[in-house]
Amino acid sequence: MSEEIIAVNTDYVPGMEIEKVLGIVWGSSIRAKHVGKDIKMAFKHLVGGELTDYADMLEEARKMAFKRMIEKAKALGADAVVNVRFTTSSIMSGAAEMVAYGTAVKLKK
Repeated sequence: MSEEIIAVNTDYVPGMEIEKVLGIVWGSSIRAKHVGKDIKMAFKHLVGGELTDYADMLEEARKMAFKRMIEKAKALGADAVVNVRFTTSSIMSGAAEMVAYGTAVKLKK
C-alpha cells in the first residue's frame, strides 16, 4: 500500500476503478474559542471585516479532522477516500466540532 491516500469529493477517482469498499471513515476535531480572541472578534464584528482568528481556528480544525480521517483510512489499508465531506456543529457555547468523513476504498492496480 502506498503511503499517500487519494482523497476526492466525488464518488470515484478519475482514471481509476474501485475494487473494494472498505467502509466509512471519519475524523473530528473540537475547538473552543479563547476568551481574549472572543473579545477581539466581538469588536471586529461591530466594525466589520473578516473574523480571521475564527477562520484560522476552523482551518486548524479542518486540517486535524482531515488528518484523522486519512489515518483511519490507512489503518483499513485504503488507497483512497471518496465522497469526502466536511460538517461542523456547535457542541456548546464557544466550542465547535469539525468532522471530515468519506468512504475508504481499495483501487484496482
